[in-house]
Amino acid sequence: MSNTGNLPWIKDETDPKLRSWEEFYRNRWQHDKVVRSTHGVNCTGSCTWMIHVKDGIVTWEMQGLDYPLLEKSLPPYEPRGCQRGISYSWYLYSPLRVKYPYIRGALLDLWRKARAEYEDPVDAWKSLVSNPEKRQRWQKARGKGGLRRASWSEMLEIIASANIHTIKQHGPDRIAGFSPIPAMSMVSYAAGARLMQLIGGISLSFYDWYCDLPSASPETWGEQTDVNESADWFNAKLLAVMGANLNMTRTPDVHFAAEARHNGTKMYVFAPDFNQVAKYADHWISINAGQDGAWWMAVNHVLLKEFHHEKQIPYFINYTKKYTDAPFLVELTEDGKAFESGQLLRANRLQKYANTENGDWKFLMWDETTSDTKMPMGSVGDRWGTEKGKWNLILKDGQDGTDINPAITFIEKNDGVVKVRFDDFGEGRSVVREVPVKKIQTADGGMATVATVYDLLMAQYGVSRGLKGDYPENYDDENFAYTPAWSEKYTGIGRKDLLQFAREWGSTAMHTNGKCTIIIGAGINHWYHANLMYRAGIHALLFCGCVGVNGGGLAHYVGQEKLAPGEPWGAIAFAKDWYPASRQQNAPSWHYVNTDQWRYEKEFTDYHTVPEKQTKGSLAQGHTMDVQVKAVRNGWLPFYPQFAKNSIELTKEAEESGAKTNEEIIKYTVEQLKSRKLKFSVEDPDAPENWPRVWFIWRGNALMSSAKGHEYFLKHYLGTHTNTISQDLAKDHVKEVVWHEIAPQGKMDLVVDLNFRMDTSALYSDIILPAATWYEKADLNSTDMHSFIHPLSAAVPPCWESKSDWDIFKAIAKKFSELAAKHFPEPVKDLVTTALAHDSNAEIAQKSIQHWIDGEVEAIPGKTMPGMSIMVRDFKNTYNQYISFGPIVRNNGLGAHGTKYAIDDFYDQMLITHPTVEFDGKKFPSLKEDVHVCDTILHLATVTNGELAYRSYKNMEEKTGLPLVQLAEKNRGVRTNYKNLQAQPMRLLNSPMWSGITENGRAYSPFTYNIETDVPFRTLTGRQHFYLDHPGYIQFGEHLPTYKPKPLPTMYSDLIFSKEVGKTKMLNYLTPHGKWHIHSTYGDNQRMTTLSRGVEPFWMNDKDAEDIGIFDNDWVEVHNDHGVVVTRAAVSARIPRGICIIYHSPERTYSVPKSPLRNNKRAGGHNSLTRTRLKPNLMIGGYGQFTFHFNYWGPIGCNRDTHVLVRKLPELIW
Repeated sequence: MSNTGNLPWIKDETDPKLRSWEEFYRNRWQHDKVVRSTHGVNCTGSCTWMIHVKDGIVTWEMQGLDYPLLEKSLPPYEPRGCQRGISYSWYLYSPLRVKYPYIRGALLDLWRKARAEYEDPVDAWKSLVSNPEKRQRWQKARGKGGLRRASWSEMLEIIASANIHTIKQHGPDRIAGFSPIPAMSMVSYAAGARLMQLIGGISLSFYDWYCDLPSASPETWGEQTDVNESADWFNAKLLAVMGANLNMTRTPDVHFAAEARHNGTKMYVFAPDFNQVAKYADHWISINAGQDGAWWMAVNHVLLKEFHHEKQIPYFINYTKKYTDAPFLVELTEDGKAFESGQLLRANRLQKYANTENGDWKFLMWDETTSDTKMPMGSVGDRWGTEKGKWNLILKDGQDGTDINPAITFIEKNDGVVKVRFDDFGEGRSVVREVPVKKIQTADGGMATVATVYDLLMAQYGVSRGLKGDYPENYDDENFAYTPAWSEKYTGIGRKDLLQFAREWGSTAMHTNGKCTIIIGAGINHWYHANLMYRAGIHALLFCGCVGVNGGGLAHYVGQEKLAPGEPWGAIAFAKDWYPASRQQNAPSWHYVNTDQWRYEKEFTDYHTVPEKQTKGSLAQGHTMDVQVKAVRNGWLPFYPQFAKNSIELTKEAEESGAKTNEEIIKYTVEQLKSRKLKFSVEDPDAPENWPRVWFIWRGNALMSSAKGHEYFLKHYLGTHTNTISQDLAKDHVKEVVWHEIAPQGKMDLVVDLNFRMDTSALYSDIILPAATWYEKADLNSTDMHSFIHPLSAAVPPCWESKSDWDIFKAIAKKFSELAAKHFPEPVKDLVTTALAHDSNAEIAQKSIQHWIDGEVEAIPGKTMPGMSIMVRDFKNTYNQYISFGPIVRNNGLGAHGTKYAIDDFYDQMLITHPTVEFDGKKFPSLKEDVHVCDTILHLATVTNGELAYRSYKNMEEKTGLPLVQLAEKNRGVRTNYKNLQAQPMRLLNSPMWSGITENGRAYSPFTYNIETDVPFRTLTGRQHFYLDHPGYIQFGEHLPTYKPKPLPTMYSDLIFSKEVGKTKMLNYLTPHGKWHIHSTYGDNQRMTTLSRGVEPFWMNDKDAEDIGIFDNDWVEVHNDHGVVVTRAAVSARIPRGICIIYHSPERTYSVPKSPLRNNKRAGGHNSLTRTRLKPNLMIGGYGQFTFHFNYWGPIGCNRDTHVLVRKLPELIW
């Protein structure tokens, strides 16, 4: 067989001409240069890609293989990448590429006509938006094509004119910018955000709107999200995966899960369907959708009974005593036949602590050694006190310095037991259980009845410990929460499986000191009661000492949230170098209010179970919109526009009335609000003077993949065609907001989209500007999934007429400044309101809920109402400020997450060593080019500059009284710049901005900094919180961990006006993340549509499909009151009965037929079937960790409890 001459099918080719076909292949794999970049898509990968260029054209990309290694015991990170990422270069030269500026033809015709009539372009714009008929002409054209290519100069003039007119006529806070997830391309995000804040506009949040924000994280830790890098999975000995399909959404990292199992880690996967990650599991738990909270509540029942009460594992008990709020004393108040659990007992209620500073914000433990109360250090009162060095977790009394040995339970030594009422929301009833208590003499001569948080937890979880009352008899008692038997009716999983898991969890944590990890994601966080589900899982971690250790913790992965060099980046992005106050808006509130989604529902108690007994004025009753209004008036949440009056005109009005100082302007404003002559815009959002007017969108798909309630966006924002059939329901249910019989349609004057591809947002925008791709600009990228910082690089110049985001907003700023010279020749005063802020003394603003508008408390800015400040804006110098790193940071320093450090010497050095710009006779570090911005960030961030990390730790030492600089000592000489990153990704340095420690290749695990150094958590007590004692949480019955049932479809208002036509089935509608795209990116490129079905299908169970005559690949019509989707069916036994899925996110730009049920109008996308609801208790503020910060606190845009109707499409119409 070795003689090939005997094999006729093998032929030796000797003629070179016959091999000429190989030239194409050989040329394909030749290149002139290789440049490192990555993808600025919200996938969390942050993968290093080597971009190959030939003859100035990107030919292909390959995975990089040079990540620095971590400690020797850990597998390497590379190769990182996925099939989606390697398809990206297709976009650069594709038909979908936005190559030139485009404008809606109807608007262009009107503009050119007006421009010929008016010499001033601002007057020309005014003539258009002041004419309803003209304005509606381009609004109704939105989404219907008719785009025309135009010049950059003409587009910049229109945009600048719209901004100038809006500021003059309505105020700068009617101009909004939305861009998601800055960490994926942080300079590009900063470009638009910086311009918004320089001119007084709004920056819209994203993390909460996407349901990426786990509300339980700020509830528990006072932290937005801080999570393990994926290498730390390898350190875990038990992995519990829920709501996170790692193969699909963490593709570059899932190898660590496989490698961990080879390392002896046991892996449980909780998922209703046998999803991709389930194949990695030792045990797949097919839990019912949305019932994870019931599972973990029952697990905690077992952990408390067996490992805390019966075995009393020393590691668990000691951890719980020191690092959680379990030993703190809760005051119980008698109400009829039982006691109610209330707020933590304040230190100043006792005579010996009556005069302590911030005594309302310091709390008490019971010391076992002295049998007396003690006031531990580390509370929020210590954090914001004048005496430094007491904000720490050392167990000593904050007044006399004596040691504390905390009692976590009074079960053995007590002053009696009392009956305490607890809520059983699953059964809609109350139960009464005995709890051991102490009686404590108060300064006023009274007697306070107190229990420890720990004893209340035991009672809430149903662990009797020999006490009487409505406790379950044993694990098999299904009549009382939260036994294993009780959980079965919700989870669909047998009690034996739960007991096995709970015991393995507790045993593993016991033997490894906490190496159990929950990997969790948006599959859980999109449910209405997501915070309760998360809290239940977090409690299993806390009971077993799993947080703050390598291999343990809550590994919450959703969006690419971790922007590592946050201090200088934040100063640049939000123009803090020029203006201290920023207008940062939580997007869920903004969209819920301004798209009028609040009009389409009644009172939230229709679907949100709360305690039956509510006092007058309780937040736990009424309409969500009313709570939203109260939240704004009390300063809990921001809202822009601020007032029904131009904020610049308001300051002029105050000065005309005699105000001479900024303080007097603010005083005038407060008096106008108190007299009701001035009102907040949120009180009347449908009045034209309160509409948002100009909206910038960049780096995101705000009008489809990000648009919960897409059809309401089309109707109320854009004023164009829509498929919603829902009708107003709120009229007789709202009290705090003005009702308009006819809701406005088309609030937005102008929508501008920066994009490299023609997606749905571009399809509906008025102006589309061609943005550079991720291979055509300089930028920075960091992620939660690993601890490196990474560059984006210009492998080729921006193609056609595209520009980088930084250059586009720079051009807009320049044109804006030119026009502002006439309309704002002198600086103007702008009054800015801000919410009571996290990591500020506003954390001790409001001990109780009192409303200044009702006269219950004085109206005090920054205390009982929003903060107010005056920003003097120099609009004609906006461009100069945009390209200059301003002087405020030099004088005030930088910081984030409550840290601070001086940079004056580094700033001055930059004037010599870095590029500079000058205006008004002063020199500043340059931000003119995107590379300058990258270098400024890297030069001044604690994670990339060792000296500044040292300074920040030194500052934290003064606050805490703890030794901390050792964490930065070794790296004080470390510096980096953008070129260094292009050579190789850099591992982040230790920084007090972040809670993990990365020394010596150690995997990043959150809160190891707190546990190992005794730095407090940024919470009310400084500890991890089981108990949430805010009065609002008590009213909602969520002060203790609890289970609340899923909202019923009959009460959720999805199907009130929809009618069944033909064979139809109602299903619970989910929108998880898909395989062939990252959100809406990649799914529309040729490579991914070829690999997938070419359409985003509707996944349903085979038996459900059989019931209504649907076969795989049939076209189906899916609809509810909100909208309609027409797509193909993917019929699979993998999907549980009663559930359906459309993966996030399709586009309206391809494969969208017409809908017979909507009069043959074009159908929509996945968000056409959603309408968001906001959970009201997530709106509270001014209290410990319950204080606002951008993307940290506020309600999330939940949508997973939605229901739809599906039928077979009777006729396919394109």
